[in-house]
Amino acid sequence: MKTRVGIVATKWMTELPMIFKGDPAQAFGRKGSFRPGFGVSLAKAVQASCSAYPFFNRTTVVTDQGEEIELFDGGFCANNPTLYAIADAAHAIGSDRRNLRVVNVGVGEFPAKRAKPHVWAIGLVIPTIELTPKILEVNTKSMEQLRSLLFSDVQTVRISDMFDEPALATDFLESDLAKLDLIRQRGRDSFASRETVLSQMLS
Repeated sequence: MKTRVGIVATKWMTELPMIFKGDPAQAFGRKGSFRPGFGVSLAKAVQASCSAYPFFNRTTVVTDQGEEIELFDGGFCANNPTLYAIADAAHAIGSDRRNLRVVNVGVGEFPAKRAKPHVWAIGLVIPTIELTPKILEVNTKSMEQLRSLLFSDVQTVRISDMFDEPALATDFLESDLAKLDLIRQRGRDSFASRETVLSQMLS
């Protein structure tokens, strides 16, 4: 990668983050044995980061050391990975925090669809379609709150608006292409509303 990148996934067995990085300057330790992305392909790292279990299967990767690691969505440990990015820049790379600029792009907030509970084999009724997005949203907001407390001196623009129109009610299993296109349009509008402040911040 020509640009330093961090792709967050979560280890299924240890409940710890696994962050695929592209540059040894981003490493906090083991710089001498650093391997970009642990030797895992970029496609596989992205797949692991997006494996929102139980909606998608968990992803097993094999590192260049021959280690098999089962991963699932990075959102379970850092659905808003801004803190990790700032930590890399300020502590691993050693950039002056006053020179950092953060553009934080979320997915927006939408009304939840009324979901039917899914019955698991153990006999418990668990509303997974409602619970998983809720867990990820709690994670997002708590990480953003920590960022604002710990790194208030780092210039940050967050783009993730709330859209409360009932017509936009959605969930992880959304398949209505017209609705998805409408959501995409709302995202474009979100960016447009911040275009001036972004231009000023990044100039």
